[in-house]
Amino acid sequence: MIDIHCHILDGVDDGSYCLAESVEMAKIAVESGTRLIVATPHANTPDGDKNVWGSMLVNKLATLNRQLKAENVPLTVCAGQEVFSAGDVVSLLRSGAVITLNSTRYLLIEFDFYERTDAIIDRCETLLAVGIVPVIAHPERYEALKEDEQTAFSLKRRGCLLQINSGSLFGAFGRTAQNVAHDFLSESLADFVASDAHSPYVRTPYLADAHEMVSEMYSLDYADMLFRVNPGLLIRDKEIRGLY
Repeated sequence: MIDIHCHILDGVDDGSYCLAESVEMAKIAVESGTRLIVATPHANTPDGDKNVWGSMLVNKLATLNRQLKAENVPLTVCAGQEVFSAGDVVSLLRSGAVITLNSTRYLLIEFDFYERTDAIIDRCETLLAVGIVPVIAHPERYEALKEDEQTAFSLKRRGCLLQINSGSLFGAFGRTAQNVAHDFLSESLADFVASDAHSPYVRTPYLADAHEMVSEMYSLDYADMLFRVNPGLLIRDKEIRGLY
């Protein structure tokens, strides 16, 4: 499996606290069948983690991959960010201040949980207009999508992709988010399931149980698409065709 949303880099946001924790997260991921993770530290967050892409984050990533190799952990960690949609994100991308997932056309984008529907759509359209495909992080947690499932259809028709958190499938973010996540799956609206892991203790990168749940409740083919096929296409910057 491939995990496209994981806060595995240490000391840069509210994810891993230290290198040892990052290695433990990697071991948990491997135990669950994951072989590649995209590190997605928070970036551009208002009054929080700016994480301008540069030498500090590059060095953190290189250090982690070296340590995994030294400890014979069969996992590769690629570069990415979870970019908060505030200000001129297109300019930030063009300047290199923030980056896409593994230097592809795909940008993991996060919104305020109470962002208006029209603002979400407008900001996604701005990215799409310059060839950037928004991968919307945990849409099941946004009030606009909780209140009206048609917002998800509207975003998908425009070319956006939806990434569900594995924890949402089990109620980790509340009953409403759980129900919305399963609604998205039942309507084949979701394009990825990822861990959004933050530590080796809670919100871990273990994905095997989520893959099993999707396989049993929906289909094995859909589970493989969410955890393997689409993430693999993303990593290689290939086109991902959503069902809408």
